[in-house]
Amino acid sequence: MQEKILILDFGSPSTQLIGRRLRELKEYCEIVPFNKLPGEMRGVKGIILSDVAPAIADQSVFEFDLSSIKGQFPLLGIGYGAQLLAADEGAGIHYDAFRTYAQTNLATTDSTDKLLKGLQSGSQVWMAKGKTITQLPKNIQPVATTADDELAAFKIKGEQTWGVLFLPEDVRTSGDTLLLGNFLNICGCKCNWTPASFIQSTIENLRTQLRDDKVVLGLSGGVDSSVTAVLLHKAIGPNLSCIFVDHGLLRKNEFEQVLEDYKHLGLNVIGVDAKAYFYRLLKGVSDPEQKRKIIGAAFIDIFEQEAHKIDGVKWLAQGTIYPDIIESLSVTGKGVKSHHNVGGLPEKMNLKLCEPLRLLFKDEVRKVGKELGMMSHLIKRHPFPGPGLAVRILGDITPEKVKLLQEADHIFINGLREWNLYHKVWQAGAILLPVQSVGVKDSNRTYENAVALRAVSSVDAMTADWVQLPYDFLAKISNDIIQQVEGINRVVYDISSKPPATIEWE
Repeated sequence: MQEKILILDFGSPSTQLIGRRLRELKEYCEIVPFNKLPGEMRGVKGIILSDVAPAIADQSVFEFDLSSIKGQFPLLGIGYGAQLLAADEGAGIHYDAFRTYAQTNLATTDSTDKLLKGLQSGSQVWMAKGKTITQLPKNIQPVATTADDELAAFKIKGEQTWGVLFLPEDVRTSGDTLLLGNFLNICGCKCNWTPASFIQSTIENLRTQLRDDKVVLGLSGGVDSSVTAVLLHKAIGPNLSCIFVDHGLLRKNEFEQVLEDYKHLGLNVIGVDAKAYFYRLLKGVSDPEQKRKIIGAAFIDIFEQEAHKIDGVKWLAQGTIYPDIIESLSVTGKGVKSHHNVGGLPEKMNLKLCEPLRLLFKDEVRKVGKELGMMSHLIKRHPFPGPGLAVRILGDITPEKVKLLQEADHIFINGLREWNLYHKVWQAGAILLPVQSVGVKDSNRTYENAVALRAVSSVDAMTADWVQLPYDFLAKISNDIIQQVEGINRVVYDISSKPPATIEWE
């Protein structure tokens, strides 16, 4: 039984960062909505209650009955999670609907407290402004305060239950994994979760789950589906059939290049040219959510057709990873965007779903791929959205627009490689904008398209910063695109970070 820490998600963007920090400490963890505790709690060593989003006006929607976990497991409440624990003990709580965070210093810490071991007085912490817990009952013991005499951390007497009002996972808190590491020690965690252990347990689980069943996998050419394919191939060998669909929204020459790459992996890959089918379904569609849903449903149709050609297929495997799930469904039931890998399968397919990477972040998938011995260029390939260029063409999709964007994107990505910038960027691409602008080419007035270039740095796609590419590089790429791609006369560079922007424009 895999030991793990459960993280109860109350909607804070930093919830995933807590998970990232625990994984960095080599402890397996799972994030679950606060109101959907798993029925099976075997292997759970401790539970962390996360914060809420800063602008949540009515925090009563997150009220939670603690009786099923309090006293049963070591607990750590962070932000709102700490308030919840304190309120359960009878403390006074002040909820600030639009609270802000700032860096402050701890004035006092209890050096004998197990959670705060190594955290010194004077340490910087990233903390919500203002008093949020007041009127402490006798069974709540303060173990840290700030220079403004505000409660920063407490312990409930007689229990392995703590609350902190600052964010221990944030890099602006001194020793950002120190407190979380102490909590893992309190929980008695072995902290032995590594890519190698993940591979071993996953292959064993896949063999138990799939037995002699046949599986069809949708390949995209990206690291997620490629690692999924290699794991399945090691688990079930020839019972795996991979389908790589050209939906007409791939990068230039990508279909042929990816098929060539997969030959080295020893996989059974079926290439399907479905460009005309997807273009027909997308004709006249401009809404980004509708585009995603059409493409997702069309993928299922293609898989269904190909699966029927293979006798005895019972499973559809997908390269779904954690951010896909997190962004598709929040604890409030409203996600950032739909994802074609998330949401189940139509009943008519009569196939069960297999997603061996669904609890991994992107960088963890890459580490697993490296441990599996996969080729570097497959592992380090930039992420590419499942709907492809459909979400990088703002407005309706036409073959002409796709070709235009493919050419501009090809110049940009090749330029990053030639300037040794490709591996300094986490994800990059060009976006075709739904505007035209006046320009001059060969002394003639033009009225043509504009493209935006996007390059971001990230670890797991939950947050991202725009990359400050060299000016001379941007100048050359802009000039090359305008001179070489007929129909484009303007290039801009996107300097938006996530949040508030998303990585993709749609």
